[in-house]
Amino acid sequence: MEVAPLPWPEGMRVELLFWSGCPSHPAALADLRQAMAEQKLDPGTIVLREIQTQAQAELEHFVGSPTIRIDGVDVQSPGGEPPGLTCRIYRRRDGRISPTPDPADLRDALRAEPISIVERSV
Repeated sequence: MEVAPLPWPEGMRVELLFWSGCPSHPAALADLRQAMAEQKLDPGTIVLREIQTQAQAELEHFVGSPTIRIDGVDVQSPGGEPPGLTCRIYRRRDGRISPTPDPADLRDALRAEPISIVERSV
């Protein structure tokens, strides 16, 4: 018996922000869709947002492509990185550098209670 994916709980929002000059956002989107499917969440609810200008990057606090946010909170803290149209670098849990977030970080962020996501960002 197949279980239908659940929609997001009321008020929860998953966004993938990207800059077209960076080639890693399709891989990040695929990882995010997979993580959502594993959690029985609907990958079709992901909001894709293209950041096109430096001014928009600054307004959105966009520190590079790809950026994944749940309820406005980055799945991996960007630290003190300045906003800009650039490719983002992530540190995987095993210490490797990657152009996409660690899939385990995505799964954890998707499972987290909204209050836990906020607490993790401070």
